[in-house]
Amino acid sequence: MKHQPRFGSSEYAAVKEAAKIRALICDLDRVVRILENDVATEEAYAGVSNPRSGAYPILARVIAARRDNLKETIAALQRRLAPEPVVAG
Repeated sequence: MKHQPRFGSSEYAAVKEAAKIRALICDLDRVVRILENDVATEEAYAGVSNPRSGAYPILARVIAARRDNLKETIAALQRRLAPEPVVAG
């Protein structure tokens, strides 16, 4: 018989927290995709796609920085969801 987590147990709390983290990752991933589209739109409008160019749009730089920060946040949340390694002792 499979053990079901009980309401109020630490196992239940862990499952609930993991579900919240997964939902947050999905939301952040959606925002990242929107920001990527916004960067591409700004680059197309300016006609410059090289971030090293002096003519590169400032708004595209700001949006790209925000996107990169969100990607780092997603990676940190995914690491938090990763199972802890078992240490043999």
